[in-house]
Amino acid sequence: MIRTHHCAELTQAHVDQTVSLVGWVQGHRNHGGVIFIDLRDREGVTQIVFDSEKHLASHEQAHVLRGEFVIHVIGQVVRRPEGSENPNLPTGRIEVEVETLNILNASQTTPFLIEDDGHVTEALRLRHRYLDLRRPVMQRLLRLRHEVTHQTRCFLHNRGFLEIETPILTKSTPEGARDYLVPSRVNLGEFFALPQSPQLFKQILMIGGTDRYYQIARCFRDEDLRLDRQPEFTQIDMEMSFVEREDVLALSEEMIVHIVKEAAGVTLPTPFPRMSYQEAMANYGTDKPDRRFGLRIQDLQEMAAKSEFKVFRETVEKGGAVKALIVKNGANLSRSKIDGLIDVAKGFGAKGLAWVKIAQDWQLDSVIAKFLDSAALRQALPEAQPGDLLLFVADNVAIVHEVLGRLRLYLAEDLKLIEPNRWEPLWVLDFPLLEFDQETQRHVAIHHPFTAPREEDRACLESNPLEAQAQAYDLVLNGFEVGGGSIRIHQPKLQRQMFDLLGITKDEAQEKFGFLLDALQFGAPPHGGIALGLDRLVMLLGNTDSIRDVIPFPKTQRAQCPMTEAPSSVSADQLKELHIRQCTDT
Repeated sequence: MIRTHHCAELTQAHVDQTVSLVGWVQGHRNHGGVIFIDLRDREGVTQIVFDSEKHLASHEQAHVLRGEFVIHVIGQVVRRPEGSENPNLPTGRIEVEVETLNILNASQTTPFLIEDDGHVTEALRLRHRYLDLRRPVMQRLLRLRHEVTHQTRCFLHNRGFLEIETPILTKSTPEGARDYLVPSRVNLGEFFALPQSPQLFKQILMIGGTDRYYQIARCFRDEDLRLDRQPEFTQIDMEMSFVEREDVLALSEEMIVHIVKEAAGVTLPTPFPRMSYQEAMANYGTDKPDRRFGLRIQDLQEMAAKSEFKVFRETVEKGGAVKALIVKNGANLSRSKIDGLIDVAKGFGAKGLAWVKIAQDWQLDSVIAKFLDSAALRQALPEAQPGDLLLFVADNVAIVHEVLGRLRLYLAEDLKLIEPNRWEPLWVLDFPLLEFDQETQRHVAIHHPFTAPREEDRACLESNPLEAQAQAYDLVLNGFEVGGGSIRIHQPKLQRQMFDLLGITKDEAQEKFGFLLDALQFGAPPHGGIALGLDRLVMLLGNTDSIRDVIPFPKTQRAQCPMTEAPSSVSADQLKELHIRQCTDT
């Protein structure tokens, strides 16, 4: 190694030592006879000094140095002169007087400064990701990602898990999202698919006697993107044999507590609270509720059914729902602010947003106040107080939950209701096994077709399948789903029944999942597991808003890589070799 220390390593204990450092020129200040350089590597920054009176040759060389030049220096560690210390740097009390300078590489002027506080568009950063990665915040996030992965492996190794890879080129199976397809040159007209998850293979591993498996698994889904979704992502994938739901929850909870403590110094409150899917939807409008603040959704069904306000009453009569949010001390919001909230709610899918301000003595201030009974409203909303603002949505249940769930999050950000550095993990349980898709007029699986129903609900699969609950579970952290899993179906008869409910014929099932169905015939053990989103977990621990920040080489929202310009066209010869003809019709 040509260096003796990293740039953040040197302290007053190293004074008078001769050291060898390498790195990039972060800052350059020429004071005539003395040139100061901030030298940066992965670990931090050290100030180095070129003094013409002490080392003339290196001082003359240093005149050509500019930002992002790569250099190697040898020099002596000295204390900084009194009054010139930098308390904001770990190395702020020392500097290195350079005796020898070796310029390892020059650099053109960079399109943006390599610093954390620069206002640079994401498009420009991703175009020059090799420069963006040099920023200290990106180095910190890469290190955090490594630590999360490392602590995962340590924990699972000590619990008897085997790390096993599963195929990247596999069979296309219906798992919810569109597959990325890869044409096969040696099997003309046939395609591999990139795995949406290792789901079927980890079940095969349990049938194969592996007992405890895990993988830091790459997954691929051709779906619409957003800040917490990418076409290729990484999950901590686990499966265990001879377990029940409680076994999976207990081990997963222990693991996530260990990971975030060791990797990020965060102590999660334990035991994690638990909430049913129905409770989550009713109180928060989502199955991944953020519980770092209040603003629970309030049910006004009884009051609305008797209300003189026609919109409320008729909504209930048609089988819809009327629900509200209580915005504490919100009565002081201006009318223009409330009008803005109405527009926000409409953007979320609402037809409108009714509102009421509660004045002193429970006098109601609103354009609909004359249609509302103050006493009835007070009885229906015991948490409401004078000075609060009430926001109402009346529509079918799905829209009410969607609108108020999203409006709740909007208000939390806008009114700064979220306590910083607060962590709220949550298990969401008792999901429905199935739902009915009106468009296709058939049942669809809430999780996937291999999720087992609760034992006590197996009898209703024939009589009323929509009443069945799944042995499924989601792990939610600060309003983000960071993991999900289930106990799997391990009996061929029950798996066949599940396919029947989903409208999958025997021939279709054999074509799509034949290898798993065959394996189930040979003594499959009870098994279950979970998958945790590594990217999403690192995003939360790294206090960033996008998983693109924690993936070294991410795609944009259009599933493109600005740096490599992928995806790109390929040559006619490549297509001919695969017997693929491009369609020019749009």
